[in-house]
Amino acid sequence: MTPEARALAPGSLVRLEGDDGVRFGLALFNPHSLIAARVLERDADAVIDAAWMRARIEEAAALRARLCDPEFHRLVHAEGDRLPGLIIDRFGDAAVVQANTAGMQRLTSLILEALDFSVIVARNDSSARRLESLPEETTQLRGTDGDAEVVEAGLRFPVDLLGGQKTGWYYDQRPNRDLVAGLAAGARVLDLFCHTGAFGLRCAAAGAASVLLADSSAPALAAAEQAAALNGLAGVRTRRADAFDLLEELAAAGERFDLVVCDPPAFAKSRKDAAAGLRAYGKLTRLAAAVTAPGRIPFHRLMQPSRAPSGVVSADRLGPLARPARGARARHHGRRSGPSGASAPAGDRLSQGTIAATRLILAAALANSTSQAASTSQAASRPRRSRRRRIGWRPSGSSSSRAGRRQAVMARERHPADLAIRHARRVRTSRRGDDRLRREHSRGRIENPSCTLR
Repeated sequence: MTPEARALAPGSLVRLEGDDGVRFGLALFNPHSLIAARVLERDADAVIDAAWMRARIEEAAALRARLCDPEFHRLVHAEGDRLPGLIIDRFGDAAVVQANTAGMQRLTSLILEALDFSVIVARNDSSARRLESLPEETTQLRGTDGDAEVVEAGLRFPVDLLGGQKTGWYYDQRPNRDLVAGLAAGARVLDLFCHTGAFGLRCAAAGAASVLLADSSAPALAAAEQAAALNGLAGVRTRRADAFDLLEELAAAGERFDLVVCDPPAFAKSRKDAAAGLRAYGKLTRLAAAVTAPGRIPFHRLMQPSRAPSGVVSADRLGPLARPARGARARHHGRRSGPSGASAPAGDRLSQGTIAATRLILAAALANSTSQAASTSQAASRPRRSRRRRIGWRPSGSSSSRAGRRQAVMARERHPADLAIRHARRVRTSRRGDDRLRREHSRGRIENPSCTLR
């Protein structure tokens, strides 16, 4: 980066050009961020003013009018609506704005001119703002009332725009709440990490026999009780407790539920926390299965943080989390990966999973562990096949010591049979493997590869 570029103020509007003079468009530039430039407009000659911002937001609103509730939805979803770093959630005549980049922070005045809501709150308290060297703050930009309501499936939920979690409501989980509510008729429901009770109250309205809402936050439970009273829902109880401690207590007391909903927070917010986070998800799965009635469903939503570094907790690593349920006499019944809903579209170059990856793990508890014990004993009695024995070669040295194991690994990597096997796998999986195998064969390093050169 040149000294002139470093001297630009964070959030400056710049024109992107290549060395050959080709213009790529207009971008919001921040020399202090890992993502220095965020493309805002492909037309390099466009004028970014209030009219431009209004047109871009109206385009996003027209999409929501066709796909979801016209008054309660995520109006703008950052790059998905070609407004990088900007989040706008609508609650009827109120809106919550979140500017997560320095560029959108500088365009706040244009955003306010483009919005016609009577109440606008800026929830600029996201941790993503730290990456842009921005302060975390919450301010009332228009109006004086910080309370609003959201209507979902005919139910009214009070929303605290100034003090609630995130931007006040999880619009992206509406499809998941629809799914759980469809399973709740006549069921005994336990809603863990319930926050304001969206999952549990949807189940109560769908005909659940009883609902227990559990969360560690007293204000969140108070909002859930207010919503239950507002909608006249009976059979709803609340319990303030840590979810892990509560599950152990309920299991010891012999309590069983037909539907257990686990909507935990992000346990792995950075790459260094991935291993601990996966262990916590696994423990939660095991404990939830222990309080699930035989043949019923614990429902887990395991979320990859939308702003976490790439690969912190990938979808592939979430898949095996049903395995810890084996210790609680449960089996993996099915898995569903879903998008974040119509309110959160993905951009042309973004995978929906990278924005809000969710994996729903449904596990049906077993009445007994007879079949599991039988399969376990069969697996234990099955002889383990040795790769070295199969190719008829054993390295020298003692394999029981660390030096012996290191010598065995080094010898195996040099063995011509093992070398041919590895190259055969490469040629089946990628074109690069094809080219590499051809080079090795032409140099005489592999005399008889166990694959066909293409």
